[in-house]
Amino acid sequence: MLLLRCPLLLLLLPLGSRPQKLPTRDEELFQMQIRDKAFFHDSSVIPDGAEISSYLFRDTPKRYFFVVEEDNTPLAVTVTPCDAPLEWKLSVQELPEEASGEGSGEPEPLEQQKQQITNEEGTELFSYRGNDVEYFVSSSSPSGLYQLDLLSTEKDTHFKVYATTTPESDQPYPELPYDPRIDVTSLGRTTVTLAWKPSPTASLLKQPIQYCIVINKEHNFKSLCAVEAKLSSDDAFMMAPKPGLDFSPFDFAHFGFPSDNNSGKERGFLKSSSKFGRQISSKPRVDLHKVCIGNKNIFTVSDLKPDTQYYFDMFAVNTNTNMSTAYIGTFARTKEEAKQKTVELKDGKVTDVFIKRKGAKFLRFAPVSSHQKVTFSIHSCLDAVQIQVRRDGKLLLSQNVEGVRQFQLRGKAKAKYLIRLKGSKKGASVLKILATTRPNKQSFPSLPEDTRIKAFDKLRTCSSVTVAWLGTQERNKFCIYRREVDDNYNEEQKKREQNQCLGPDTRKKSEKVICKYFHSQNIQKAVTTETIRGLQPGKSYLLDVYVIGHGGQSVKYQSKLVKTRKFC
Repeated sequence: MLLLRCPLLLLLLPLGSRPQKLPTRDEELFQMQIRDKAFFHDSSVIPDGAEISSYLFRDTPKRYFFVVEEDNTPLAVTVTPCDAPLEWKLSVQELPEEASGEGSGEPEPLEQQKQQITNEEGTELFSYRGNDVEYFVSSSSPSGLYQLDLLSTEKDTHFKVYATTTPESDQPYPELPYDPRIDVTSLGRTTVTLAWKPSPTASLLKQPIQYCIVINKEHNFKSLCAVEAKLSSDDAFMMAPKPGLDFSPFDFAHFGFPSDNNSGKERGFLKSSSKFGRQISSKPRVDLHKVCIGNKNIFTVSDLKPDTQYYFDMFAVNTNTNMSTAYIGTFARTKEEAKQKTVELKDGKVTDVFIKRKGAKFLRFAPVSSHQKVTFSIHSCLDAVQIQVRRDGKLLLSQNVEGVRQFQLRGKAKAKYLIRLKGSKKGASVLKILATTRPNKQSFPSLPEDTRIKAFDKLRTCSSVTVAWLGTQERNKFCIYRREVDDNYNEEQKKREQNQCLGPDTRKKSEKVICKYFHSQNIQKAVTTETIRGLQPGKSYLLDVYVIGHGGQSVKYQSKLVKTRKFC
């Protein structure tokens, strides 16, 4: 057992009126002692079977002691560096005799015992330099005074130490499987799926184990202690995803990673304190995230950046002791963003374009002849879309388009135009686009600003309704269609049918009411009315008006829902 005799304790701990007892493996006493946090605070004594956390100032060595009283005692010592490599050495020396040289049976003077210990170097058992979690394990250790010397030559840092004389029964660190690697089972542009073999501590010993994954873009970590040294105090473990849901634990709107306004934050792993008499240096925040997912052994990380290398580490954590063991980390590069296919526009020809929700499409227009002007006509069939036009890399136009819009730009010899169309956040976008160097080429009919259909309630009968709509100064063909709908047909259903690019050719012939031409040079008088007859009493009808241009392209007005009178 780790037990220090009373005279030696006086050498290692501050003098007091009564000597302080060291922890023993008397379990009841030991549990009482480790609950008393002050018992180990700033002590140079390592308790048997409890992990201690401490710190090192750069180039300032630190020494810990413990005693093994009996020969052939099992012993295990674990040192975990956090954030910086350590140099550490474990050595042992014989315990001093308590009796004096004259055989009087009285204890030797305190200074004489101290001199006896400090003058002896002891026998070195093990030494290590690096940032790995390293172990010293012996099934049969001699009795004696053991001392652990630690040094950090790079910077101030944290570390952890664990020592036990009962390693077989303690097993506080989760055991790794025979193959402790993390496998990348699936790789996408924004997702990586990881799998690993479970810890025998969970599967065989039935101890409570949870797995914590660490993701960053710099390097792998060798201990969870090193990870926590990189995280700020407000970065806590995330909650485990609910069972049955695909894992998407990160909001990489801030994982993708920290936003620019956070990149300038600096911090140190220790807060500066006048007690220590020196300022702890701060360092930039790193792109690092960790998440604990319970006892699952497969995990999908999502919302990553395409064509980016990420490092993945896995830690098995014993939730009873909060002590962890690292799997062998891995790394992977996400797939490249799919390259946008550029659609070639032909002069004077209308092109149909479909854009996914929040998506974008790229089009290219390269006139074969010299030109003074170029015209882009856009017909957004559903929600508004954004158009950007660049000529030889220079931005000429950036506008939101709803309905039919036309843009005329100054031309340039041998110019090439790149058009970027960005869809709506609400849903998919459908549109038609025309690019031409001929200024008189008008494929889409012009529209009035108000494309509503007005119904006259006073002129409504059991078999007819009268409606009106605005026209333009140009002479165009207008066709009106009707369709009977259920009484529960509502505005939401009507909104879903507002694809203005669907022309009369998609309608049944029986739904056609009439087609006619009209226009007026006085825009205030460009109004036409139509009475739709042959309807059934008390029925609902959806009315649509199409205006058809000279090039054959049509644009639909806003649909109108009307209902005939039930009694006349």
